[in-house]
This record gives sequence, C-alpha cells and structure tokens, in this order.
Amino acid sequence: MTSSDKVSSDSVSEITTGNAVVWAILGIIAIYLATALAGYPQYATQLASTGHDDHAGEQHAATEQAVAEDVSTAPPFWTIIPFVLLLGAIATFPLMHNTEHWWENNLHRFYVAAGLGVLTLSYYAFLHRASVEIHWPGHSVTPVVDGGVQIGFVRAILVNAILSEFVPFIVLLFSLYTIAGGIRIEGDLRADSVTNATIMGVGAVLASLIGTTGAAMLLIRVLLETNRERKHVAHTVIFFIFIVCNCGGCLLPIGDPPLFLGYLQGVHFLWTLNLWPSWLTVNGLLLLVYLIMDRFFFHSKETIRDIERDIEQTRKLRITGLKLNGSLLIGVVLAVALLDPNKAVPGTNWHAWMYLREIVQLGLVAVSLYFGQKSVRVANDFSFGAIIEVAALFIGIFICMQPALQILSEKGELIASKLSPGGYFWATGALSSFLDNAPTYLVFFETAQIPGKGGPTAGVPEAILVSISLGAVFMGAMTYIGNGPNFMVKAIAEKSNVKMPSFFGYMVYSCLILLPILVFDQWQNFESEPPPSKAETAMVQQAE
Repeated sequence: MTSSDKVSSDSVSEITTGNAVVWAILGIIAIYLATALAGYPQYATQLASTGHDDHAGEQHAATEQAVAEDVSTAPPFWTIIPFVLLLGAIATFPLMHNTEHWWENNLHRFYVAAGLGVLTLSYYAFLHRASVEIHWPGHSVTPVVDGGVQIGFVRAILVNAILSEFVPFIVLLFSLYTIAGGIRIEGDLRADSVTNATIMGVGAVLASLIGTTGAAMLLIRVLLETNRERKHVAHTVIFFIFIVCNCGGCLLPIGDPPLFLGYLQGVHFLWTLNLWPSWLTVNGLLLLVYLIMDRFFFHSKETIRDIERDIEQTRKLRITGLKLNGSLLIGVVLAVALLDPNKAVPGTNWHAWMYLREIVQLGLVAVSLYFGQKSVRVANDFSFGAIIEVAALFIGIFICMQPALQILSEKGELIASKLSPGGYFWATGALSSFLDNAPTYLVFFETAQIPGKGGPTAGVPEAILVSISLGAVFMGAMTYIGNGPNFMVKAIAEKSNVKMPSFFGYMVYSCLILLPILVFDQWQNFESEPPPSKAETAMVQQAE
C-alpha cells in the first residue's frame, strides 16, 4: 500500500470537511442566484460602473455638502494603534514561550484580529466626528449624525473593509489554494543545486500564472521530497519563499495579492507585464546566488552516505490531478481577468454582475473538491488550516487599516510631493516587510492616485505604480509576515522536519541576499527626481 492510499484520521476529517465546503458553496451560489432574480447584483454593478447612485438625490447632495464643510475628515494618528498591535502580534506571538502554542490555534488568531477590529470600529462609532467615504459599490459619503452612536460610520468602514476589499481578496486566495491542493507532483529527483534551482525557476513562472499561493502549494512538496535525504535544506526553502512565494508573482494581478488589489482599483489586467525586466533581473540573480551557495557551501557539507542515498532513491516525477485542476486554475485566471464589474467584458458592453467573479471562482473550487481525486489531497496532506489562518488574520487587518488609509488619503499630497519613484519603492517595500504587502500596497496606491484620472494605471503615474508594485511584491519576501504564502511554506517545511530559522534568523538571509539584489534593481530602474504633485498635475490638466 502506497502512502497515497493510507488515509489517516486527519485525512478522513479533511475529506469530510471538503464535502461540507462543497455544500456550503452550493448554498452560497443558490443565495446569489436568488438575489440576482431580485436584481441586487445588477444594481450594484450599475453603481460600480457609474461611480455613484443616481437615485440618492437629496441624500447625495447633503453628504457632499457635509464633506465640503469638514476641515479634516481623517482620524487622528493614534487610531492606527490597533493596526500596529495586530501586526506586532503576528510578528511576536509565535516567538514568545507563553504564547507560541496558544497562537497556533486559528480561533485564537481570530480572537486577536477581531478584538482589535472591534476597537477600530468603536472609535468610529463613538469618537469620530467627520464624514466617511464609502467605496462600494459606488462612491458615496456618510455624514455625521447629531448625537448618539454613529452606526453609519461603522457600516461604511465594514463595507469598505469587508465587501470592497476582503471578500475578493480571500476568495481568490482560497480558490488558488484549494484547487492547487488537488494537484500532486510526486517524485524524488537528485537533490543537487541545478534540480532545486529548476524547481524554483518553474515556480517563478507559475507564480504569475496561478498566483504565488497556488505555485507554492503546487511545488513545495516535491521540493521537500526531493531534498529529504539532505541534512541542509532550510536555505533551499528560504530561496523558495523568496522566488516562488513572492518575487515570481509580479507579471499578472493573479500573481500576488497586492497586484490583485490594484486590479480591483482599476489597473488594467495586462499592465503588470511591463514589470518583466525587474522580474527577470531579481529572480535570475536569486537563482544564480542560490546555485553558487548550494553548490560550493551547503551541498559540500552533506555526508557521502546521504549523497549516495539521494542518488539511490531517485524516482521519476509523476503528476496527478492536473487534467481537471489545471483547467480549473485557468478558469480562475479568466474569471479574474474578464468578470470585473467595474469594466465591460472585452468585446461587449456588458458589465459582469457584482460578485459574479467570486461566485465563478467558488464554483470552480466546488468542482475541484467534488470531482477531484480524494487520494491526491490525502497524499498532499491537504488541509484548510493555512487558508483559515490567513482569513482569520486578514479580516482584522483590513478593518484595522481603515484609519491608516484615511490618514494617508488626506495627507497623501504631502507625502507624494516628497517621494521620488525610488522613494515609493523603499517606502512601500519597507512597510510590506512587516505590515503585510497587500494592505501596504493599497495605502500607497491611494496616496499616489490622481482623482478623476483613469487609464491603464488607474490614475497613478506609471513610474510610481511600478515602484509601488515592485516594492510590495519583492519586499514581501523580507520577513515571514510579508506575504501569506511565506507562513504556509514555513509551516509545511517544519511539518516535514525541516528546521526553519526564527523570524529574525530568516531576516539575516533576506538582508544579506535579497536586499542587495533589490538595491541593484532599484538603481537600474528608478529616477531620482520627485514626481509632480497632484496639484501640479491638476493645474497642467486644467491648462490643457
């Protein structure tokens, strides 16, 4: 009996959970179809495509007047404290003896994230006294209500954080993670430098096509199986995190969460292909450094016995589950590219109904879970734990970051006037290293965006958007908390008995290896002159 046929109690539990997920998805689809019969998704799409509610009438005029009368609509700086505390918990709780095991429970992670989210919502309910903009499905403004609890503000923040940002974000990650979990690449190749670099090179390409999460989940197990006879494997997993979990994913919005958020904000789907020179430079240099380090340092430290065992126990690669799930992954990419409610489907005047894109993705997940081979997921030791961890934390992150977004939106002109494109790269990248790259990207995107200007870059000057995109994607690899797949790969490696470095031990690698490569790429690509401010740009447009 092969390992694929051995079903542990945990595996049986996950199969049962998978069946429950299928029924839950079918229930969601049924509810969506019922709302579609009532016309709600269609109406939301109308608001998203036109930008405002034509039926708002007097309320819209009143709220616009409220905005005009506000001296400042941004909350005070201390309101970002819950955001900082949440990110600090993510960084430190796994390291402290008293909390490391408690933090392993996803419910406990949710308690922390939700609790800090409630603190942020409490500020808006009881202390905030300026209008709040709503960005979903169209643009509107919630004014201050005299006396009492500001329920409208709480609603506005939840709409912006959950309906506008979190739902599309987590559905995409969930779809890629689950469908990729139904594909197994098994085998035991010779664990030499070239083989490992080849796996990572393939992963760098796949990361942009099926997402860093999908590519990482697809390839990490074959990388670990290939290197199971070696004693020194942690450095290989670290380079895998650098390349497959992060730097490989910058060519399409599907590749990395921050780029997907940019796509949701209006950046054209294929614009990110313009980032290919940096993609090639950074990933190429990382692979070259890995080849040199592994060949001349780590591989030479392996014992002769382990090397002989590695050669003797090689097995050819065998891929299972690809026919079905490979097609489904392509379906996810097409859904993201074609079903944006803010844009007409190419070649038509029809805008996809609101959340139809997410419903299609969930439907593809249901097909994968129901028709895919259960034995493949058992062999992959697949579970929903890793994606639940991401969801539990990010729901709090997206709520807690709303004050920071408001502050930067109001103070963005001052920031924008001080930063060159290179400055945007390092500012976005530095925060992406510790604050998670998806919300950090969104903060700087909103800061640089020129109101009323669209185009392929959604109103962000192209040089700045390049800087923000590369900073968020590449420097998400600087720490374990910079990007969701980093944590997932670390957990899978440790489950396979690979002793991974601590949070700060990992940073030794990223600072000594990744950072100099990014300095070189930044030196090649970004100008030193600051970009024109929003006011200057607006004056030029008026003159024209």
